[in-house]
Amino acid sequence: MKPFRTDFLWGGAVAANQCEGAWNEDGKGLTTTDYLSMDRYMKDSIDFTLEEGNYYPSHEAIDFYHRYQKDIQLFAEMGFKCFRFSIAWARIFPNGDEETPNQKGIDHYRKVIDCCHAYGIEPMITLSHTETPANLIIKYGGWRNRKLVGFFERYAKTCFEAFSDVKYWITFNEINFIFEEGMLYQNGGVILQEQDHKEELIYQCAHHQLLASAKANRLAFEIIDNVYINAMIEGSLAYPQSCRSSDMIDCMQENQKITYSFLDAICKGKYPSLWLKEISSKNLHIDIQPEDLEIIRQYPGNYIPLSYYYNRMCDPIARAQHKKPMKNPYQAQSEWGYNIDAEGLRLSLNDFSIRYDLPLFVVENGIGMNETLTDGTVHDQQRIDFLKAHIQQMHLAIDDGCDVRGYTMWAPIDIVSQSRGEMSKRYGLIYVDKNNDGSGTLARYKKDSFYWYKKVIASNGECLE
Repeated sequence: MKPFRTDFLWGGAVAANQCEGAWNEDGKGLTTTDYLSMDRYMKDSIDFTLEEGNYYPSHEAIDFYHRYQKDIQLFAEMGFKCFRFSIAWARIFPNGDEETPNQKGIDHYRKVIDCCHAYGIEPMITLSHTETPANLIIKYGGWRNRKLVGFFERYAKTCFEAFSDVKYWITFNEINFIFEEGMLYQNGGVILQEQDHKEELIYQCAHHQLLASAKANRLAFEIIDNVYINAMIEGSLAYPQSCRSSDMIDCMQENQKITYSFLDAICKGKYPSLWLKEISSKNLHIDIQPEDLEIIRQYPGNYIPLSYYYNRMCDPIARAQHKKPMKNPYQAQSEWGYNIDAEGLRLSLNDFSIRYDLPLFVVENGIGMNETLTDGTVHDQQRIDFLKAHIQQMHLAIDDGCDVRGYTMWAPIDIVSQSRGEMSKRYGLIYVDKNNDGSGTLARYKKDSFYWYKKVIASNGECLE
């Protein structure tokens, strides 16, 4: 087979709100994530209150904020070529709407970037990864308000100027996940009110974020030489329930709405006619200015960062009722009921390559597992098998002709689960001694997968045993 390119970027990815902790240190403001106690995850309506004695997983997380040097050293020991992390917007602009940034926040991320460079690791930075400064929701209503486009533009410009030596950027994490239950709050940065028309609100928030992403692209192209930037897509594709024409049409429409419409906007610079027709046919009132469409048209991204964990079975009834879709009868499921489908990664990579003809970067791929620390390690053969199968399919996609530039698995170290706030849903190659109730020493331990991935990277993907 065609080999991985010699400069292929192997590594791992995390998010600030799931790993940093230090929720109220060095001038950081409160974010949407800081209000998530264990019972608030995946809900679109929450109270902005912090209850004494309640446990908020992100407040300490795994304390990466204070331990980043030793953790990055562990990543370097595995041979990482790339480390993807996110900046907490509220560390740079605590309220989100200030005129001047918080220098302590800039200084912190400068040190993280310099630490990566010291080990020969290419940083990849996400600007918005499922968290928004809480003040922007309290004061402006979040991403329902056009003013957030300007605030995000200022934040992006500040980061590009401060960190102009970073080559790879993501504006919004899994920007198309806003349609999922609970993600209107986490991705969309709004609190759903009783009087809201939910679908209308989703489209409005999506439009504002797509516009903000295009404006950030424009700034990055002006400020940073040879930059790669775009919003990130959740890259699974829905499968039809059968080969009946009606099921095929349902599947086509779901993929168009959930995946291709966002990709068309961020890669081609236009909203597809089927998306606009749905907005019109449902009489949804979305504020889209003519100049918005011109900015989106002029400044699409220049690569496709994507996540891939599982496939989706097209199930319109389950989606309408906010239930998990049906299981794929041809595939195994994870402990959390998701279809395991390594070949689906090859499918997505080929599909996106054919449609958009842009470089691709797999920036998230992994499996959550319940694990037990035994004699200072974890024997996680299931994770090794999962990652091996997906890397093999990514290699086949490269052999098919896809221009895949890198792979940052999720996650190199155990972190707080974005969907549940748990520590027990572990993705890492490094075990962190912390439990769902917040207890634990935070000590780090190398799993079997740590040593396996080290061999994969050293061989540039040729040794997967």
